[in-house]
Amino acid sequence: MPDLLIELFSEEIPARMQPKAAEDLKKLMTDGLVEAGLTYEGAQAFSTPRRLALTVHGLTGQSPTLREERRGPKVGAPDKALEGFMRGAGVTRDQLEERTEKKGSFYYATVTTPGRPAAQIVADVLEQTVRGFPWPKSMRWGTGSLRWVRPLHRIMCLLTDEAGDHPVALNIDGIPVGQTTEGHRFMADGTFDVTSFEDYETRLKRAHVILSAQDRADTIWHDATNMAFAQGMEVVEDPGLLREVAGLVEWPVVLMGDIGAAFLDLPPEVLQTSMKEHQKFFSVKNPSTGRIEKFITVANIETADNGTTILAGNQKVLAARLSDAKFFWENDLRVAKGAGLSAWTERLGNVTFHNKLGSQRDRIARITGLAREIAPMVGADAGLAAQAADVAKADLNSEMVYEFPELQGLMGRYYAQAAGLDASVAAACEDHYAPLGPSDDVPDAPVSVAVALADKLDTLTGFWAIDEKPTGSKDPFALRRAALGVIRLVLENGLRIDLATVIRKADFLVAENEDGVIGPSPDVYIPDLISFIHDRLKVHLRAEGIRHDVIDACLAMDGRHDLALVVKRAQALSGFLATEDGGNLLSGFKRANNILTQAEDKDGVEYSFGADVKFAEVEEERALFTALQAAETRIAPAMAAEEFETAMAAMADLRAPIDAFFEAVQVNADNQIVRRNRLNMLGSIRKTCLQVADLTKIEG
Repeated sequence: MPDLLIELFSEEIPARMQPKAAEDLKKLMTDGLVEAGLTYEGAQAFSTPRRLALTVHGLTGQSPTLREERRGPKVGAPDKALEGFMRGAGVTRDQLEERTEKKGSFYYATVTTPGRPAAQIVADVLEQTVRGFPWPKSMRWGTGSLRWVRPLHRIMCLLTDEAGDHPVALNIDGIPVGQTTEGHRFMADGTFDVTSFEDYETRLKRAHVILSAQDRADTIWHDATNMAFAQGMEVVEDPGLLREVAGLVEWPVVLMGDIGAAFLDLPPEVLQTSMKEHQKFFSVKNPSTGRIEKFITVANIETADNGTTILAGNQKVLAARLSDAKFFWENDLRVAKGAGLSAWTERLGNVTFHNKLGSQRDRIARITGLAREIAPMVGADAGLAAQAADVAKADLNSEMVYEFPELQGLMGRYYAQAAGLDASVAAACEDHYAPLGPSDDVPDAPVSVAVALADKLDTLTGFWAIDEKPTGSKDPFALRRAALGVIRLVLENGLRIDLATVIRKADFLVAENEDGVIGPSPDVYIPDLISFIHDRLKVHLRAEGIRHDVIDACLAMDGRHDLALVVKRAQALSGFLATEDGGNLLSGFKRANNILTQAEDKDGVEYSFGADVKFAEVEEERALFTALQAAETRIAPAMAAEEFETAMAAMADLRAPIDAFFEAVQVNADNQIVRRNRLNMLGSIRKTCLQVADLTKIEG
């Protein structure tokens, strides 16, 4: 069974495209080979700045011969129909067979498709893959028609088996194809031929190319951390930057340089962002002070002076970049300490948030009013919450955030501190954007929570008010993320907030917007917005193993606008239904409800008046009557106290009496008095169980 080696050698591939391109090459090739009838044992793809590579081992040497029977036209059909069938099947008249079936006699042809050697199939699949490769961006060069991310110089396509190595013949726009490759652009000596994947990987390493992106990343991190440790420093972890840098070099050479003393007092986040965004440098901090004092850069070449010249050039460019950052920082500090953050906030009146929702300043006014309303609900000081909301977005007008938008919020905290504002206000400037994703930390300081909730609820209410809701996969205003942020802020801080009340307050502030809002009525869109938040809650709780129908059963109860209450009830119900008693009680409830529903539809009455024990004919009826009374005395106060586990335990005690009742009696008895009494008994079961949750919503 041969092994296959493919390399597509080109000019530099952008680092961000390399991982997906390697996986695309693997998928397109392996899917194509399997579709053509070949099988394989395993495949692995690789990428470097100048090459995509694929190895497929244990490939079958030939596709199997296939035989297929095809039914043609009826015997006696027009000659043209028969000729068309024979052409499609590739057979002659004497190769047809007549068969009689229920619907008449038909011609049949046996079509034999001979197997093909692996080399032919590989050539066809590789050409299709190269010509149809899904690059995000591609280009043409020279006079050919082929498109690739960068000019494609050479293709290696090699099959290796016990008999030796066999280059696969194919022609793609005249690009050289064979078993030849080359190593590092500067540190290797020309091209060389390989005979197998093992030979390929080994000789590349000798030619200063590490084929595996993960191996390059491991080398960079190992050398960087050791270099920093030797000087008592720590490298600031950044997995995304590490992946990117590993895609920029084929032979990583780690160098560490100094940051000029004039820049060491810049906030560490500013230094880190500037070096990462502009230079692709790793930050190195002093663990005793927390300051960023050095940087790590990764070269793609070994030099005679051990990187001294490279470092000198990098430090010169870095100094110019950091001089700009220092200038922005010092200018912003002068504004914050002088005119204060309100000067920036007022200028946001000239920045449009949305043409139907006014400017950023209008939005800040709404968030400030809403934060003041929310503050008592979360234990925050209303004045501090309003002050924090008023300045939280001021840094959007700062020079630093204009240069580095990803620092918004963080710089707000620094500027609020410089302006002498309360520590809780400064913290809220940074925290009010959080959480931005499902794994982000959630603010827990009351002022931060008030402003973060106000920010997200204003966004949701505003866009629902102008009928700009997410559709399908499109969510240009990140409203799903905002809804998840509200859910996590409420749940992880244990907040008891009535969503409908708060959204009504937000709607009042939106309606006061000076630009006016034309959209659906609040009585229409507010329930729809709450339903949207409930849907996001179901998605959020799925990770905790709580089924959507359990959430639906709890949302059907009073208190559905209190997310913390809904989740508390759902967790208890989910745990209860997972027990044997819970599952059996659910079956009993559904049986009772089905019988009752059918009887009520038939009789045109509602059996909800309670049963009378004096009409009980058997002991099981009397026992169920007693059990329902006992459960009622426990469930009602437990639900009022939100002790849902206690209520579930009381429901569990009903399982045996309900089972015994159905075993012992026929509900629809001939005696109408007994029948009505038993149906009223089922009505009591339904009423008692529905106090806990709407079990009719539970599936199964």
